[in-house]
Amino acid sequence: MTLCDIGNTTFAFKSNEKKFKLSVDTKLKLFPEVKGKIYFISVNCKATTKFINKYPQAVNVKDLIDFKTSYQGMGIDRQVACLGSKNAIVVDCGSAITVDVVKDHKHKGGFILTGIKKLSSFYPQISPKLKFNFTKNINLDKMPMNTNEAISYAILKSVILPIKELEEKYNLQVVFTGEDSEIIRDNFKNSIYKKNLIFNSMKKIIKKENR
Repeated sequence: MTLCDIGNTTFAFKSNEKKFKLSVDTKLKLFPEVKGKIYFISVNCKATTKFINKYPQAVNVKDLIDFKTSYQGMGIDRQVACLGSKNAIVVDCGSAITVDVVKDHKHKGGFILTGIKKLSSFYPQISPKLKFNFTKNINLDKMPMNTNEAISYAILKSVILPIKELEEKYNLQVVFTGEDSEIIRDNFKNSIYKKNLIFNSMKKIIKKENR
């Protein structure tokens, strides 16, 4: 079985235990041939069309779930991530950082933050003097004393504080996934990192459907 998580910039594949990514701009002839069933989720309509042209037999996992929430316009990647948790604050750190609260398997709402890499790219656009090297290893309890630390401090605080507020309000474990999780997850006492959260949740959904 092959799984694919189609995002804004990449196709993330998992075939058995092998994982790899392709840019959404990759030509169809460079996509791998797939034997057996292939399932996918997508937040990118244009990339989905390309994917279906290559794999017309692919099954959209979105058609296999009934995710109940009052939140309007919630991406399927967030839905799938939440379905993999019973009581948690689910944080997916990618090009954007999505934060969702799940309590007793019910979605309570969430919000979206700008990703760390994107935030970092803004400062040099303001002024060439604000070019800097991002560092996560700074003391957030101490005021910065140079520009490099000042910008890194501001970026980290802007991402960490809203999530900490939820952690204190709901008293739930923070479940991190996504490639940039390692930058901020050490700032949370009650947290866990699940590298394959979305893929594992997709597997559970498919397994349930095929019973």
